[in-house]
Amino acid sequence: MVGTTYHLRTFFDVKDDDVFWATSDIGWIVGHSYIVYAPLLEGITSVLREGAPDHPDPGALWQAVERYRVNVMFTAPTAVRMFMRYGPEWPRKYDLSSLRLLAVAGEPLNPEAMRWAYEHLVDGGRRGFVADNWWQTELGGPTLGTLLVLPAKPGFAGVALPGVEAAVVDEEGRPVPPGQGGLLVLKRPFPHMMRTVWGNHERYLRYWREIPGGVYASGDVASKDEEGYFSVLGRADDVLNVAGHRIGTADVESALVSHPAVAEAAVIGVPDPLKGEAIKAFVVLRLGQTPSEELKEALVQHVRRELGPIATPSEVVFLDKLPKTRSGKILRRLLKAQALGKDPGDLSTLEE
Repeated sequence: MVGTTYHLRTFFDVKDDDVFWATSDIGWIVGHSYIVYAPLLEGITSVLREGAPDHPDPGALWQAVERYRVNVMFTAPTAVRMFMRYGPEWPRKYDLSSLRLLAVAGEPLNPEAMRWAYEHLVDGGRRGFVADNWWQTELGGPTLGTLLVLPAKPGFAGVALPGVEAAVVDEEGRPVPPGQGGLLVLKRPFPHMMRTVWGNHERYLRYWREIPGGVYASGDVASKDEEGYFSVLGRADDVLNVAGHRIGTADVESALVSHPAVAEAAVIGVPDPLKGEAIKAFVVLRLGQTPSEELKEALVQHVRRELGPIATPSEVVFLDKLPKTRSGKILRRLLKAQALGKDPGDLSTLEE
């Protein structure tokens, strides 16, 4: 109650007479915290909508923003990339002048997706702001984020929010230099953070004992720049090891999405006898783009130019859509299991 309502007012900047819309599935943590708890506790007018964001057409969300004069929207990077895929003509059909803040969390927000949102959803920043933020189910509310008083940095979730002490460390708990990747940890709890794991307190304690120093291990890999902005690169188990080089899946995916033909991308590591792991990329193209061998090669060369030879995908596969959970997270483990012919495990959260 304390944490979610605090951030509704301060991070999301919601006023008493605002219309707020969190587009998450109500059964997930964003739905708990920002469809149910915070807006009801604060008496804020909220939009609740059943159904896919692009049904019955790709303008469905923007029609609702116009109709209900939504001021603050909270959505996922996968939704922004879906809007990119359909093109800017859909939001242009509707009056979005009421929308002054678009907050995005759930996965790393690719720089290209952030720029697109600024240009086409908040009038290039003249009318509003795009606020990236990072948190987890276990944390209950925004933990790192770009406050409205700070400049946004594409590729960076933002700074540690009030009450949060975050750091990037190595496996021994030692701080790593600015700009260097490491393990994202929190040095102390805060009001909206979990206090235990139901029926298994020992598992909860393992979060705090995994890394030396009495810190909470988030399980994510990140870097921090000299100004204190954090870039979250993805889950630690999503980090690829290519010929001894640690490469974040988010870096390669962002490089792919920065190509004008690409709407969404997911990458996995597959066994390689020479490099240990090779990068396999799955790509969803923007509307009007046609899969071809020439485009595959163009994407490979594009990543090579953006990130260097070591991050170059060995294979590119075109898909109509990526497998996602109902909260919008890409199920990379399903792609990996299919690529390796293994059991993907529990798929109860799969969107369809």
